[in-house]
Amino acid sequence: MTHFHFPFPDGIAKRGLAVISAAAALVFAADAFAAETHLTPPEYVTQAKDILKKSIGFKTVEGFGNTYAYAEYLAGVLKDAGYADKDIEVTKMGDTATLVAWLRGDSAEKPLLLSGHMDVVAADPKDWERDPFTAVEENGFIYGRGASDMKFGVSMLVTTMARLKREGFKPKRDVILVLSGDEETAMATTAKLAERFKDAGLLLNADGASGALTHDNQPIAYYVQGAEKTYADFKIEFTNPGGHSSEPRADNAIYDLARALDKIAAYKFPVESSEITRESFREAAKHESGEVAKAMLDFADNPKDKKAIKTLRAHPEYVGQLGTTCVATMLKGGHALNALPQSAIADVNCRIWPGVKVESVRQTLAKVIDDPKASVTLIEESSTPEAPASPMRADVMAAVRKAVDRRYPGLPIVPYMSAGASDSLYFRYHGVDSYGASGLFMRAEDEFAHGLNERSPVDQIDGALDHWHVMITTLAG
Repeated sequence: MTHFHFPFPDGIAKRGLAVISAAAALVFAADAFAAETHLTPPEYVTQAKDILKKSIGFKTVEGFGNTYAYAEYLAGVLKDAGYADKDIEVTKMGDTATLVAWLRGDSAEKPLLLSGHMDVVAADPKDWERDPFTAVEENGFIYGRGASDMKFGVSMLVTTMARLKREGFKPKRDVILVLSGDEETAMATTAKLAERFKDAGLLLNADGASGALTHDNQPIAYYVQGAEKTYADFKIEFTNPGGHSSEPRADNAIYDLARALDKIAAYKFPVESSEITRESFREAAKHESGEVAKAMLDFADNPKDKKAIKTLRAHPEYVGQLGTTCVATMLKGGHALNALPQSAIADVNCRIWPGVKVESVRQTLAKVIDDPKASVTLIEESSTPEAPASPMRADVMAAVRKAVDRRYPGLPIVPYMSAGASDSLYFRYHGVDSYGASGLFMRAEDEFAHGLNERSPVDQIDGALDHWHVMITTLAG
């Protein structure tokens, strides 16, 4: 359903960062060194690239039934590395599937989960420059649907699991790979996996986080996703007996709905903040200037600062970090050109602050509209679980620091909250601390996930594999 976006996409990332923090500047020499040094044995880099290319060839779009075959292919990679049949499960669910694989530990410590999703969003070949389901390596990139979201991450996880088995790594706790099959749509497989592994100790998700690079490939920061907003759609409806358009009345469903939407547009939900969002603003302020930078710092120090709130709310890229947001996204009204409307309906999409109840948002919308004729209902199938933020655990942040320093010593590490939803949301709902922790660094202009000509940089495979190897061996070993 979602993937990593830079926390403030139209702010720091897409402007190329005119100002780079001193801590980031120190890593440029290390970056040049890393570019000449292999962090991962070359055979695993080659294997990961091969897996990624073959993965793109599986059209794991909803309704095509290819996800089971893809899961079987990945299971075969793990079996070739030495995993026993009893340690791998491929389970068919409707036209999709899940893959679970165990690297067994030697203690009763709660397991470490590695999460990702095998499905991708649809892609129409006629709109693409290249066939979206045939991997093409060109100009330093691998192109294809899922090249970044998220068959890159799945390929890195599977390759690392295979490497650990071949190396004879014996973790203290079980390391369990859990790959879902419909994260981009219904998330039923996600919910199933989260319920099954709700007693896990920790989850690292290859979706939902990344490192950011400037236009000239210099590192900016590494972002750790520790929270996600709840997604919910509400239907606002007004009904009316209707009648002939030659006899108009003040009581008109379309006019009623228009007035209700004006009220929703004017309403601002209460300002919220967390350790994660305040730290994100502190880091983002290093790359901003003027009143915006000042507002970020002032808000981080005092989330009740009205002037800072007003400044940040004037920028759409920051609004989602200040609390719950609701916005009208679809309209439908009337039934004939010459008749008074019998109904008028609007869909209102809400991104709800972690921990805030969906029902309380529905009640707030009804109160804001303040019209007894209005019906405000939750579109049940659209809603995601109400999950709290994960704490910024010292062991996780230390492992991230260790992994990032292998490529970019001293690079700022920034926790952030996603406005979207990934598999992590369902595990957080069950109390499993979950973190987006991908090893992929990208420039903003290379981010085409869910869009045309999706791609991932070939030169990122080496570092991403090393990142996962360090993270897993540190947290499980």
